[in-house]
Amino acid sequence: MTVPLVPGLAPLYPGDTEMEVRRVQHRAHGDPANVSSLTCWLHCGTHVDAPVHFLDGQPGVDAVPIETLLGPAWVVDAAAEHGDIDAAALSRRDIPDGAVRVLLRTSNSALWKAPTFVEESSRSLRTPPPRSPGGIRLVGIDYLSSASSRDRAPTHETFLRAGVTILETLDLRAVDPGWWDPTCLPLRIPGAEAPLRGPCSAVRDPVPRGPAATSGDSVRSPCAAPGWCPRRSA
Repeated sequence: MTVPLVPGLAPLYPGDTEMEVRRVQHRAHGDPANVSSLTCWLHCGTHVDAPVHFLDGQPGVDAVPIETLLGPAWVVDAAAEHGDIDAAALSRRDIPDGAVRVLLRTSNSALWKAPTFVEESSRSLRTPPPRSPGGIRLVGIDYLSSASSRDRAPTHETFLRAGVTILETLDLRAVDPGWWDPTCLPLRIPGAEAPLRGPCSAVRDPVPRGPAATSGDSVRSPCAAPGWCPRRSA
């Protein structure tokens, strides 16, 4: 689900700084090791939006509970929806009762073939998904932002004030609708509004789930810890 960070190819939101990876030390030049520097915006590539991104004085990503970013998630097939994703569109998607993590696969996924940001045809969110008994914790979408670039504040403020963590720039082309078990681990940069992350991967959740099982983390992913996952991931 992670978009590769390749200089010159990394997807950029309008106004973002171009990504640069530059070798600053070279063993061939007598340095003890090969060392590189990375320059880019914190929103470059797949990332988490923390409350401070749009709410002054609110916590950064280091305060987002790690449990929010680990555990069963329902992937919604919203590719047939035309226009932005609003409450009516979500009501047609049959999100299971109790789902606390919702990832939206929309027609945005086709836009990853384009070399630059495509605003005119991208799908954005207008409202959070219906609240489950335990409350929605995480919403993800398959493009550079959950909101329109024409007016980003209302969507972000609505989600973040409701305590919903936003996961953006997901590549869900290889992820079918249904239950998945994602692992999305942000870098620990205290106070940052949207740091670059470690890999965000997902494996098929093999456990049938009903309302009693979806609202919490009673079934933990075998890949919940950083590192190699023995099962096929997306």
